[in-house]
Amino acid sequence: MLTLTLNLVVLYSHEPERLVKFYERLGLTFDRHRHGAGAEHHAAELPGGTVFEIYPAKPDEAATRVRLGFRVASVDDCVAELAAHGVTVVSKPKDSERGRRAVVADPEGNRVELIEEAHETTNGTGM
Repeated sequence: MLTLTLNLVVLYSHEPERLVKFYERLGLTFDRHRHGAGAEHHAAELPGGTVFEIYPAKPDEAATRVRLGFRVASVDDCVAELAAHGVTVVSKPKDSERGRRAVVADPEGNRVELIEEAHETTNGTGM
């Protein structure tokens, strides 16, 4: 079976600076980049090597909606921080079979799932 890993996420925005601020509040650190004659954009490298980029959308193009998911240390703390900055909370923190999770909306309306991995206590082996 082929094993795939996510290595690149690109968002296009008519207000890229607003998106950068949102994702910085989640803990990402951005640098400005330009590849050749391409558009200047913001890029962050996540642990594991995934590159997350925010490009300016062309005025006549619609920004495309996406759904993203990030694993965070504390869903409750993260949602509280984002809500304090006016971020829309779509689904408040609650426990699920995959762990504690919440959904917020970034400034473009993209849904962003935040999940805190469930800590199972089993036979002490972690299995």
